[in-house]
Amino acid sequence: MPEDRQAEAQPLAPGLYLVATPIGNLEDITLRALRVLTSADRIACEDTRQTQKLLNHFAIRTPTVSYHMHNEAPRTVELIEQLKHGARIAVVSDAGTPGIADPGSQIAAAAIAAGIPVYPIPGANAALSALIASGLSSERFTFHGFLPAKEGQRRTVLEHLSRTGETHIFYEAPHRIVGTLADIEVTFGPDQPIVLARELTKLHEEFLRGPVSELHAQLSARQSIRGEFVLLLAPAAADAAASPRSQSIAAEVAALMQSENLTEKDALKRVARERGIGKSEAYRELQREQNRLR
Repeated sequence: MPEDRQAEAQPLAPGLYLVATPIGNLEDITLRALRVLTSADRIACEDTRQTQKLLNHFAIRTPTVSYHMHNEAPRTVELIEQLKHGARIAVVSDAGTPGIADPGSQIAAAAIAAGIPVYPIPGANAALSALIASGLSSERFTFHGFLPAKEGQRRTVLEHLSRTGETHIFYEAPHRIVGTLADIEVTFGPDQPIVLARELTKLHEEFLRGPVSELHAQLSARQSIRGEFVLLLAPAAADAAASPRSQSIAAEVAALMQSENLTEKDALKRVARERGIGKSEAYRELQREQNRLR
């Protein structure tokens, strides 16, 4: 009997199972995930009500228990004790792969520390699904989860992204996506190419590709925006030859403030990044230039 068929015939071994579930389309559940969810002693769910819909669809009667960000620490202790006594526990998030921007990594680490086997049950993932259909490079990429909700913190994260052509992947909420696109436009310029993936695997799945300024305008014009987004961008390294070094920092800052309606602070950040110098160094040079003109 082939090895995979032998595994199917064996009872589910004791241990922790991190089970990926569909991110929209129920057809994306795997046969192995269904077997594990059916055979487990208990399923730890980010939201028991959400998971119950999935279980009811596939007629799975396994008991559930909540396991979310607000009870993750105490529930981990409880579940680890059960696992030490030979339990078979599956962990699921509301959608996608547990531990990726969802609870799961803490109990996995605790199980490993306790010598308990941890089994990944692969399946759907929004970040990777968006990446492979984005048209951007998948050779090197970094997943960052959700950007900060506050504008200042969000811009700081964007300003520190690698500019080596690496693809950066974020999740973003529909009520923040317009503000995030505005920050990307300020940070990288209006021509920065981006990709937005919305409602992946669902009926109204949508990919938007193009310069950030165009997508910003397009979404700003919509009366309502629904569905979680995956945002992808690959900032290119600044071309030193293209930087107008014959022009002073003060002149570059003034030009950006006028042409792109940036604040002095945002314009200075852009100039510093394009020149490959630190923000403090650029600020000091700006102060020197302004003092000479007084």
